[in-house]
Amino acid sequence: MADPDYHRGEMDISEQTATYALVMGMTKWGSLATAALILWLTLWFCTETGFLGATVAAVALTVIGVVALREKSAAAH
Repeated sequence: MADPDYHRGEMDISEQTATYALVMGMTKWGSLATAALILWLTLWFCTETGFLGATVAAVALTVIGVVALREKSAAAH
């Protein structure tokens, strides 16, 4: 049976919001790290690029990813 003291929309959801933000952040940055690692390993071992070229490409991907994925400031209205 339903709890008579429960009122929809009155619960503090700050912990759920913080957990959601943490999971989304870990997913976002973890995906970037995985993509950079896969690019680096693929270029180093599967092409003639070599270690230095693979490292440059992976660092470039990481920098572009950080710029694209960082938190944007809210637009002032």
